Amino acid sequence: MSHSTEDPKGKRQGKAKGRPLDELPPALPSMWRALKRGFEAEPWLISIAFGLALLAALPDALLALWLKLLADGLLEEQRGLVMVASIGLGVSAAATWFLRVISDRTQRRFRDRVTIALESHVARLQADVSTIEHHERPEFLDRLAMLRDQVFVLDHMYMSLFTTCGWILRLVVTLVLLFSVHPLLSLLVLAAIPTVVMSTWRPGVERAVEERGTVSRRLARHLFELATTAAPGKEVRVTNTGDELARRQREALDTWYRPVASTRWTSAFWHSFAWLIFGLAFVGAVVFVASGGSSSPATSSPGNVLLVLAAGSRLSAYVSAAVGEIGFLRGFWLEGSKRMAWLEDYAAALAEHSEKDVPRRLDSGITLENVSFAYPGTERNVLEDVDLHLEAGSVVALVGENGAGKSTLVKLLCRMYAPGDGRILVDDVELARVPAPAWRERLAGAFQDFHRFEVPAQHTVGLGDLPRLDDRPSVERAVARADAGAVVDSLPSGLDSQLGPTWPGGVEVSFGQWQKLALARGFMRDEPLLLVLDEPTAALDAETEHSLFERFAAAARGNSADSGESTGRITILVSHRFSTVRMADRIVVLDGARVAEVGSHDELMAAGGQYSELYSIQAESYGL
Repeated sequence: MSHSTEDPKGKRQGKAKGRPLDELPPALPSMWRALKRGFEAEPWLISIAFGLALLAALPDALLALWLKLLADGLLEEQRGLVMVASIGLGVSAAATWFLRVISDRTQRRFRDRVTIALESHVARLQADVSTIEHHERPEFLDRLAMLRDQVFVLDHMYMSLFTTCGWILRLVVTLVLLFSVHPLLSLLVLAAIPTVVMSTWRPGVERAVEERGTVSRRLARHLFELATTAAPGKEVRVTNTGDELARRQREALDTWYRPVASTRWTSAFWHSFAWLIFGLAFVGAVVFVASGGSSSPATSSPGNVLLVLAAGSRLSAYVSAAVGEIGFLRGFWLEGSKRMAWLEDYAAALAEHSEKDVPRRLDSGITLENVSFAYPGTERNVLEDVDLHLEAGSVVALVGENGAGKSTLVKLLCRMYAPGDGRILVDDVELARVPAPAWRERLAGAFQDFHRFEVPAQHTVGLGDLPRLDDRPSVERAVARADAGAVVDSLPSGLDSQLGPTWPGGVEVSFGQWQKLALARGFMRDEPLLLVLDEPTAALDAETEHSLFERFAAAARGNSADSGESTGRITILVSHRFSTVRMADRIVVLDGARVAEVGSHDELMAAGGQYSELYSIQAESYGL
């Protein structure tokens, strides 16, 4: 079973079946898992598509036999043999066309269906991972970027595998026909081995070089988006950086392409040399039969010469097609299926094995014991030895300079990350033993780095509580809590308005309006255990922010009409505005990854420490 272990430095490292998750799983087991995934999605379609691919191979492979029989029948004046050969040629031609049409239609439907299944599978795997650690590690980002590119072609890989089996069946039939003329002719397959080896080796080598340059390619794509998309468009033009972005994008592409081009030239040379060997062997086989090289006179008959010419020439086409498909599988599907298997293992390694239920209400609160945390790929602790108790029913403000760890602490409480050391307790239960999805169902809040969901306004708010996505009264209450009624009223169709000017009928929304809609989304859940407000009103004026936070604080203390039965809710405020912070029950001052001070506004002012100093500076500047 997948599990997580601690390395000697105390950092969590996922493993699956004894293999570190920074390694890709083996190719063949990954391919088998991808095949099973396709079969589970569409068992009948995949079986029919595979059967048709094999059946369609036979008429084409038997063409050389019908030509031999036709030549023998004509030369020996055997009308029956001529008739059989003619019927065989006609049936082969008609069957090839008919089976190709049926197979193409079946494969198209299978690809459509399995594409939906695979894309949903990959999206679900990423969404089901309880943490967002993999979004912070460059090597994982590169791997996920390649998987996102390859998932759109993984559906073709099933067809490629079926087609490969069809070409192999053609090869087997052709070799049997050649063997029937003379056993030595079957040695032509040995001459094809170098082509198979080269075609199998070539894509893997090229793919490895391409993957080593993924960072440069990802940088080129990022620079291209900066130069061509609307969001950074104004700054690009004001700063006149368009040419510089284009230059750097070209440099990044060149950095990626130079080693790729060199590798392709080298592999192309050896690939061509392998085909030269096969071509010489094929010419030798034709000369051997035509010149009567065998002791048997029947071997050099015109029918057999025609069979060798037809079968041998088709053999080269079959080998070319087979190794091409094998190379395609090697270069794309095996790599894509390996990455998909890696993501499955990664998600399984971080799967929840929790046995504790989320409490219906908080009695004591949330406690952090000796919590330390460093972001993936870094050594510096963002939080270090944090001991903190957040009392049930309280309003807690987090303050500190940028980089002090405020948002990181919020992410740990939301289980976006797990502490590197220490633990977090919800009442008396360790948070790590509570299922992350169930815990997050009892969270609510809004963040400064909110996402702009370009969907109808009702849905961009309703997504905050998915079961009530289409519950208009609930959405309207959330809008009222966020004081976003004016934003909705300004939209042409109110909550039914499509947001985002790039969509048909979509409307442009300012940053401040987006922020209020995001705030409303954070208030969709009526009775969360933890309400997080991580600078969600940075674009609003101080007076509006103060009024909103005052209302939220009153609700948290059970003094609001819409608060319902008390759940012991803890409200966390993160703000740089001390006029807002001072209303909190407890203020936590973070400095240098540690908790510097904890207390009420009056207590901290009386202590004359860091909070008092910062408050006084801001009060003097803003006339508080």
